[in-house]
Amino acid sequence: MAEWICRTLRDGGLEGEHAPALTINDSITCSLGSFVFDHILSQLSSFIHSQKSQSSGIVLVAFSRSPLYYEQLLKSKGYNVSASTWFMILDCYTDPLGWKSKLANSGRIANDSLGSSVTVKLCKNVKDLDELLSLVLNRGKELSLDGKGRFMVAIDSVSEMLRHASVSSVASLLSELRSHEGQVSSLFWLIHSDLHETRATAALEYISSMKATVAVQPMDGLRGNSASLSLMENNLKRGKFSVHVKRRNGRVKTMVEELYVENSTVNFTPFSTEGEVISQSLVPKVQFNLQLSEKERNDRAKVVLPFEHQGDGKNIQIYDGRKSLNESKGDSEQTCFEKEDSGRGEIIYFRDSDDEMPDSDEDPDDDLDI
Repeated sequence: MAEWICRTLRDGGLEGEHAPALTINDSITCSLGSFVFDHILSQLSSFIHSQKSQSSGIVLVAFSRSPLYYEQLLKSKGYNVSASTWFMILDCYTDPLGWKSKLANSGRIANDSLGSSVTVKLCKNVKDLDELLSLVLNRGKELSLDGKGRFMVAIDSVSEMLRHASVSSVASLLSELRSHEGQVSSLFWLIHSDLHETRATAALEYISSMKATVAVQPMDGLRGNSASLSLMENNLKRGKFSVHVKRRNGRVKTMVEELYVENSTVNFTPFSTEGEVISQSLVPKVQFNLQLSEKERNDRAKVVLPFEHQGDGKNIQIYDGRKSLNESKGDSEQTCFEKEDSGRGEIIYFRDSDDEMPDSDEDPDDDLDI
């Protein structure tokens, strides 16, 4: 499922459609969202590096981590992004409000270099989202020789953006990026939902075409011993990965996987819990047979309908819904015994009144008013 998301972001949208957008939703107590973000970034970098994508490159808007972190991340995956022509970073982490630059110009602090060999553009005013949008689009144009190629946009923390701008401004920025389908092929971002109001996260999720929620599996009944602490530490590396995809017909498709982080690498496996296994075992296995067995066909043939001719060589008797007054109790018991002994079923029809004439050929329910 995670690979399907990466392929969807790689392929982009159709002509005339907005660019596909992914919201990665986690909590501040769950650090798994950043691993998922890094995994998707690495996969898209692999597609572009191997020329399996129509996009010319990636513009990464870094709010929560330094450009040097992402350079080391991609180098660990085998991609050399030093002075790369397909990977650029818009640095909103080093000096988001321009204070360091002002202090450096006044000589109060040293002007430290970024320490990264990746192509970096420093953003010194993250409050101005119009300027931020212009910087992203200009960085994207530089990724292609003719300036007409499409590129991907990654934002590592929308939560940091919401610290400096309103929800409507951030939502407008993301919507503008999606509407530039001629330039932006796809975009994805990470948000910590527990840091914001529900309406804020709902507004950003509404803009996106895909929503991925990362949650740590809850554990109950643990005591504060060393074994429990070790189990809790391992549990923080394992979580539930739920994806909601908006289809073109308006329906929403839901997919669930389990993720596990090992050595800073995210692994995805089919999701299953002990509770689901137990609940499935309690459900009885019901089998539906579309055909009758030989015994069932014989039993059905033995059922005597009140309106059909017997045709078994005996005198034809049409049951009229009334029992003869001359029929003795012994005869009734003998008849019942014969029916039980023969194993034949019978449908008994009681007439509504004595005025109703017995009918041998028609269904007695034909006279009912519908």
